[in-house]
Amino acid sequence: MATTGAVTEYGQADYSATEPALYVLRPADIISVNVFREPELSIQNVPVGADGILSLPVVGALKVEGMTTREVEQYVMQKLGAGILVNPKVSINVMQFASHVVTVEGSVEKPGMYSFKPGTRLSGAISLAAGPSRVAKLNEVAVFRQRADGIAVAKFDYAQVRLGTMMDPVLQPNDRIIVGTSGLSQFWQDFLKTVPALAIFTRL
Repeated sequence: MATTGAVTEYGQADYSATEPALYVLRPADIISVNVFREPELSIQNVPVGADGILSLPVVGALKVEGMTTREVEQYVMQKLGAGILVNPKVSINVMQFASHVVTVEGSVEKPGMYSFKPGTRLSGAISLAAGPSRVAKLNEVAVFRQRADGIAVAKFDYAQVRLGTMMDPVLQPNDRIIVGTSGLSQFWQDFLKTVPALAIFTRL
């Protein structure tokens, strides 16, 4: 039976197999804003800026980072309804999750940076890299995640993940995955082996 529980001694306490119920916007995401019957106020394929700001016609600059599309819709309707339109109707859609990039390194067939959809898991990222190589050490897979207080590092046994006996964590933007191999530098080999002893956080 598959498990979604975190293995604390592997540093997995900060990772989850549960997909977020609602998506919140991030810098670089590309969205469309449609104002019903008002094409001059609608805009297609507009990016959220690095500062989390979205610039819209008439409305101006809005801080949308961390907001859901529904919250932004309500925000824009409120702004448009303040002396600009009567009972405005607005729909917002995410056209591209450009903020969602994962780096997959180590013993995989095609190391690199990959775009992914929200809800993608560790197994999906490794699949994007064409899977582990023949010499991969599947029990030494590390996921690095940037946090405000440092870098969270968790170790996973990918063989167990595939069997459903270890959590297959949902990725977050800018996660970095390293699949263990004898071809890695000795530093990484030693680091992966000591992840359980390091608990959850390591500053790099």
